[in-house]
Amino acid sequence: MIDLRSDTITMPTEAMRKAMAEAEVGDDVYGEDPSINRLEELSAEMVGKEASMFVPSGTMGNQIAVLTHTRPGTEIILEADSHIYYYESAAASVFAGVQPRPLQGKRGSMPAALVEWAIRQDDIHLPPTSLICLENTHNRAGGTVVPLADMQAVYDVACRHNIPVHLDGARIFNAAIASGVPVKDYTGCTTSVQFCLSKGLGAPVGSIIAGPADFILEARRWRKRLGGGMRQAGVIAAAGIVALETMVERLAEDHANARLLADGLAGLKGIDFNPDDVDTNIVIVKPTIMSIGQLGDELEKRGILTVVIEPDRVRFTTNKEVTRSDIEKTLVAVKEILS
Repeated sequence: MIDLRSDTITMPTEAMRKAMAEAEVGDDVYGEDPSINRLEELSAEMVGKEASMFVPSGTMGNQIAVLTHTRPGTEIILEADSHIYYYESAAASVFAGVQPRPLQGKRGSMPAALVEWAIRQDDIHLPPTSLICLENTHNRAGGTVVPLADMQAVYDVACRHNIPVHLDGARIFNAAIASGVPVKDYTGCTTSVQFCLSKGLGAPVGSIIAGPADFILEARRWRKRLGGGMRQAGVIAAAGIVALETMVERLAEDHANARLLADGLAGLKGIDFNPDDVDTNIVIVKPTIMSIGQLGDELEKRGILTVVIEPDRVRFTTNKEVTRSDIEKTLVAVKEILS
């Protein structure tokens, strides 16, 4: 199968498997796993933060950040299609007791003026604003890169109002590779950041949250409460180290394959999308002469897997398991189906 459902389907490299087999380990809850400690030091340095912490998943990382930054009865501002709001099962409300205030962005980016307008005034009728959440790249907007200037503008607003900013940077390295902007420039516009090791970077498990040292210290307490404290976790941390050291630049291959797919789909009768909207490794299209179900079924018959993200839109996500040849076969299949 050519699996274009997500970059979460990536498999660990041989170097990762070898590192996992040979990993030096200890009890991470006691802070004694040398591989975890090395991964966290490397991660903090790469994103320009004082400290970082390994967590089992990106969703847990985002929710720990919300729990650490906020208190029950407050409100968080985020983009209406953001992962934290759309795909995390209302966890921020369930666990942190906060109310989300979603704002409609453009290509995943919330205008700073709109964010400032949404910050609550000091009024007993209103929940205080306790956190602003950003996402880069933005999944549901099509893997778009939120411009650094947009992030900086929102961060400036947040600083004026003394409100922390958390970045869901699950694919922040995709943003950096696609834009040429260093990761530290993006994360410099945030108080905390979460990024995934297990998407395009190819590690089998895990994410990192990073931020000020006192933030991470409190975040460790929340990780423990949520059951995220692990023991000899260095076995999986070893793969994360390999991912950060060897797999970041490789993301450009995924972007090139997504561009090949976008350019090949552009102008096809029966497909509606703007190829200029494709920034990284995600291509979202709208079929106009058949249903999403029909298109998906026909692609699957030909050995190609995609995912529906809206009633009328399908997502193709390139990843390290997908080659240029696979993209060429996918284009042939789509043209055949549409004709």
